[in-house]
Amino acid sequence: MYYAGDGSTDSDIHPLGTDITWQIPEEPISRQFPNGASLRYRGNEVKGNTEVIQPKNGYGTFQNWIDSSLEDENKPLKELPCSIQQKREIRKKQERKIKKKTKWESWKEDKRRSFRQSYNKASETLRYAELWKSTIQTIGGHFGTGIQSYFNFLRFLVLMNFVTFLLVGGFIVIPNIAFEALQLPQNATTYNSKVNATCMVYNPNPLGLERYYTFIMDILMGTGFMELTYLFYGFYKNTSVSLAAFSYNIPLAYLLTTLFYFLLSLLWTVIRSVKGFKRSLVTEDTTLSSYTNKVFAGWDFCMKDQRIIKMKHNSIRYELKVDLEEEKMRRQHAQRTMLQRSGIYILRGFLNLIVISLIGGAFYCIYSSTVASQELLSENTVKGNFILELLVGYLPSIVITASNFILPMLFNIIITWEKYTITWEIRLTLIRCVFLRLASLGMLLYSLWDKITCSGHPEATKCEYCGYNSDEYKCWETRVGQEMYKLMIFDFLTVLVVILLVDFPRKMMVDSCSCKPIQFWGQQEFLVPQYVLDIVYGQTVCWIGTFFSPLLPLLNTIKYFIIFYMKKVTLFTNCRPADRTFRASSANFFFLLVLLLGLALSWVPVLYTIFTMNPSKACGPFRGQPSIWDTIPTTVQTFPKVAREFVEFIGSQAFIIPFFGFSCIIMFYLIALGNSYGRLVKMLKDQLQMERSRKIFLSQGNY
Repeated sequence: MYYAGDGSTDSDIHPLGTDITWQIPEEPISRQFPNGASLRYRGNEVKGNTEVIQPKNGYGTFQNWIDSSLEDENKPLKELPCSIQQKREIRKKQERKIKKKTKWESWKEDKRRSFRQSYNKASETLRYAELWKSTIQTIGGHFGTGIQSYFNFLRFLVLMNFVTFLLVGGFIVIPNIAFEALQLPQNATTYNSKVNATCMVYNPNPLGLERYYTFIMDILMGTGFMELTYLFYGFYKNTSVSLAAFSYNIPLAYLLTTLFYFLLSLLWTVIRSVKGFKRSLVTEDTTLSSYTNKVFAGWDFCMKDQRIIKMKHNSIRYELKVDLEEEKMRRQHAQRTMLQRSGIYILRGFLNLIVISLIGGAFYCIYSSTVASQELLSENTVKGNFILELLVGYLPSIVITASNFILPMLFNIIITWEKYTITWEIRLTLIRCVFLRLASLGMLLYSLWDKITCSGHPEATKCEYCGYNSDEYKCWETRVGQEMYKLMIFDFLTVLVVILLVDFPRKMMVDSCSCKPIQFWGQQEFLVPQYVLDIVYGQTVCWIGTFFSPLLPLLNTIKYFIIFYMKKVTLFTNCRPADRTFRASSANFFFLLVLLLGLALSWVPVLYTIFTMNPSKACGPFRGQPSIWDTIPTTVQTFPKVAREFVEFIGSQAFIIPFFGFSCIIMFYLIALGNSYGRLVKMLKDQLQMERSRKIFLSQGNY
């Protein structure tokens, strides 16, 4: 036993590590309070002696120490864990202190209190108006928090797309519509660069008689009259409106809005990811006794509705099932011998080679289909046939969707042979599927870039005059927007077809037919990782295409809105809870991490287009410019001298290099601070474990 310097033993020292020791008072603590002073200590008789915590060396009673800690000026009285009489005494002390404050301090206190009240009211109002709140709670109660996290994630993307549409509509689409409707004088932006006459030819309207199916083809392909709408980049003009006290530059607004909604998406996703990361750190740490937290502290005693109580029962049961399954897998891993571990590592390496081969084959198919589609669309034999032209136009989308549908099923089969825990199975499957889907988009964009830029050789015959392949791509930005538009349409149609023609018939066959093959096939499971990858893939397509097709966020909002209700119907009607569930805290963070990867991928083609590629000479708000980014320097030259010099200084090396060095110093400081906090948290956890072991030992010693 450890003896302290003052003669006290470790059994007398309080677990908090202060100068407080355990002592038995001569009188029970219940007799030290007046009658009715506290609900906790109400009563006149206590059987036996009551152990209380009293400090040594005359520091006052432990209860006084608690009372002094409760008197927090910034904390509302209703949040203090004390009786009404104590709250009245605290209020009187606060009122006496207010009289001693200056007018400035009283004004700040009033403003702080009013701001806190307004913030609480606004938060309650927003929670009341939260989209699909009751629906998502019902889903969580019936199918667990894992499936609930998918619908939360889908709701987040609906809100993000809607906000993006408000930005694009408010600063790009609506101003163009208003200027055209009011017939305001618009000044076209002119440049001194000499442009070849062949680069200025762009007429998407078909010549001659139109067939009856042309209208449907234009809607599905985004061609013809659809190119002459606000849906695509090529319809916007390189003009500016200048009135007496008003000036609006459309190219500048187009570029700044693009950069701003990318930045807004990044900040919104990062903030949400940080919150999810904090929750995952707490819930995934087994040292915090997750079982006891769920069993003894996971229930809400304010619930009275039997339906809500049943949903809460189901939610807790699913979380306990996840914990038990993961604990079982950990024990199996710990019992493996060195030979068994070596065999598993060799098997995992072989299976990873198979996965890489499958992904490489999918990339080759995507590249070949894109090149073949671009070449076949220009042939006369394809143009006259409605079905053939539609299939050729959607050939890259069909190949991408087929690879995204078939390969994940193979990945799910392969991952079962690798003997990972449930959480790691989900993560590795997501990583492989993310790489497949996002890289397939990258392969599609690379094939388009290869055709537009003549394989990166501007001196080639087709790219000699305009800087890009003007023979096949008169307005190449609109062409890229059409590909993103077709990917979005085909992805939406695929979801509807799978739900209507696969999920519902499967449910009917399982319920009505008793043959063994169909019963072995079983009822549909709600595969959260696959469905999350579907919506992340669609959101990445939207981010890439928004610059080339400004109204894609509106279409994506409508698409996800419909998908939410379709998935809800198929979940309650056709699906059953998954045999292997997973924790929602880590899933939410990982879903947002995957979304960040999709956002990073979408930056690459858009920023490369803005800074490097030559814009089309015959269409769009940046026609005739050497690059899209030249809009910013040209606008800066129109600023007053002081503002122009300030902006030029911010963009110069004299500012960027010191700012980069200062940012690195701040980053290293935050990393060191985070590491120190991590060590402190680990030390506190070790102390908690030691105190728990000591209490167990002492309790056993009393018997």
